[in-house]
Amino acid sequence: MNKKVDMVNTPPHYTMGSIECIDAIKEALGQEGFKSWCQGNAIKYLWRYKHKGSGLQDLEKSIFYIKRIIEELK
Repeated sequence: MNKKVDMVNTPPHYTMGSIECIDAIKEALGQEGFKSWCQGNAIKYLWRYKHKGSGLQDLEKSIFYIKRIIEELK
């Protein structure tokens, strides 16, 4: 069976071994640093979505990072 790759939530090129890059970044930066990093990424994807084809994937990535901030606030 052919499994569809989720390029927004779990892109395979962001995982090395058993750890995903975003989890390593969270551990390295701590909660406040991680929230700021997510905010910067959300802004980045919103900034450029009009310049990349349909832009849909960039908008979805922006939402992904905003949701990560929300998770940190709970």
